[in-house]
Parts: sequence; structure tokens; C-alpha cells
Amino acid sequence: MRIVPVGHALSIFFVITFAICISWGLVTPPAMHIHEAWEMMMPGFHWLSFPAFLIGLVWAYFYGWYTALVFVPLYNLSNKRGAAA
Repeated sequence: MRIVPVGHALSIFFVITFAICISWGLVTPPAMHIHEAWEMMMPGFHWLSFPAFLIGLVWAYFYGWYTALVFVPLYNLSNKRGAAA
């Protein structure tokens, strides 16, 4: 598995997911929002302004790369060990 394609794919997936969650928050009552979780995971994000939305997109993209940088080497390491057995 290669880090660059996985990093881009995960980052785009997280950005799309974040945008869907924000859209959901705009059309549902406040009791159904999860913006408190976004605020804890994404410094600088608060509900809701356009600059905060952009900050959230940047954090979502960052978390995709973070996941790829941790997951892909672990996967490749365990896959080599499994193939050798």
C-alpha cells in the first residue's frame, strides 16, 4: 500500500464527511448537532462561520494524512510478516 494515494483518498473522504455533517447541522434542530465534537477535535473551529468552515476542511484534510501516515506503514509491516509466515 502506498502512502500518497491513501493519504489523498482518506483526506478527501474526511473533507466530504465533514461537509455532509455541517450540511446536516444546518438543516436539523440544534439538539441533533455534533458541533461540540468538531470543536474539540479541530482547534479554531466554532459553529458556524465561513472561516470556521474552512478551518474545519483543513483539519479534516490533515486528519486524513495523519491516518494514512500511521496506518499505511503499520499495514505494510503486518502484511510483510503475514506473507513471510
